[in-house]
Amino acid sequence: MNIRMPFSLFLAVLCTRLSFAQTDSASVIFENVRVFDGKSPRLSEPVNVLVKGNVIKAITAFPIENQDGTQVIRGDGKTLIPGLIDVHVHLVFGSLSMQDMLSPDLTEQLILEKAAAGSEQMLMRGFTSVRDAGGPIFPLKAAIDKGSVSGPRIWPSGATISQTGGHGDFRTPEERSRRFFGLPSRAELYHATFIADGRDEVLTATRENLRYGASQIKLMAGGGTSSAYDPLDVTQYTLDEMRAAVQAAEDWGTYVMVHAYTPRSVQRAIEAGVKCIEHGQLLDPKTLKLMRRKGVWLSLQNLVADTPNMDPLRREKRKPVLEGQERIWDMAKKHRVKLAWGTDFLFEPELNEQQNRYILRLQQWFGNAEILKMITHDNAELLQLSGLRSPYPGKLGTIEEGALADLILVNGDPLVDLSILAEPEDNFHVIMKDGKLVKNKSGN
Repeated sequence: MNIRMPFSLFLAVLCTRLSFAQTDSASVIFENVRVFDGKSPRLSEPVNVLVKGNVIKAITAFPIENQDGTQVIRGDGKTLIPGLIDVHVHLVFGSLSMQDMLSPDLTEQLILEKAAAGSEQMLMRGFTSVRDAGGPIFPLKAAIDKGSVSGPRIWPSGATISQTGGHGDFRTPEERSRRFFGLPSRAELYHATFIADGRDEVLTATRENLRYGASQIKLMAGGGTSSAYDPLDVTQYTLDEMRAAVQAAEDWGTYVMVHAYTPRSVQRAIEAGVKCIEHGQLLDPKTLKLMRRKGVWLSLQNLVADTPNMDPLRREKRKPVLEGQERIWDMAKKHRVKLAWGTDFLFEPELNEQQNRYILRLQQWFGNAEILKMITHDNAELLQLSGLRSPYPGKLGTIEEGALADLILVNGDPLVDLSILAEPEDNFHVIMKDGKLVKNKSGN
């Protein structure tokens, strides 16, 4: 795939490799808080929590000595929870409208500016970690890790990998095949996607993403609703092509996630060795049982209903998916599939403001404790599938000694009233990421 990496992107990738979020020796004590540890269905009794640097050092009912330079935050009985995690975001595609994407004035700088604004807002909604499920994410991630932009920890997939005419083929009608005519499409030039056919091209695309710093690989294994060419029911990539991506990822100690809805596409992906299915709203009990046996994750979303800005063709393609999502959550829970949660907002930036409210949609199928565990502890477990390719070594999604200090001080008890999470501006008094206070309205 003959696509040159711009020097700006090369520097961004280099920063991604070398500039993890910096920690310092500052200490913070959360006094008199009740803790949701990420797993228990009950809050702790009132305790004190010591954070030193970027790690939780102590959790105790006894007073913690306040040494010089230690900041004390009085919890007054409020709830301390792990930072929220969304495992299916598109920080770039979610910050741009379709009009932006198609504009001749679109530049890499404009993309970064819009995505940077969106990433800061996401962090201030309490999302301290996200998995980016495809797009030109590396410059933004590098800027966040370096500290020049505010945002969550990002597990980047890099450019989506798609067959010709697949879900990641974003070409306009006048754009011809790179293989036959030698010119990469606009979306490929912006590192949004790789159009890769055959084992060799899939291997190259996978290795290119890994070279840039991908923590996992995103492959398009079936039709989609936001793409122009592929009907929803089609199966994409041959078994050999998909295995090529899996083998290349496993050689780097990480995994492949696939976009897929139907039993046929998911069963082929499982046979190829894929570890995580994105979407799956059209799955049947047989396939869910197979996923359970193989330990394959199902990363589900409760997709937005049709909006006035959606193309009529997209609305039509989405009908079976919207119908399927009313059944899939309950079926997946019944068959004890490993479940993760994400939002998957695309091309409608205004939807991002609803990110927290989409958590409440899970109440149709789960209790409050189950939901809070899913969006912290369980989602963190999925992130750790990246193994040594995980960009942030350490334990997330839990409040325990030795875990990374991504924390939210919540005004109220979300195990009793989950709607507290839907109003982060009012109810999240403190947001801490990597041991640093990014929001503090506690008055301490």
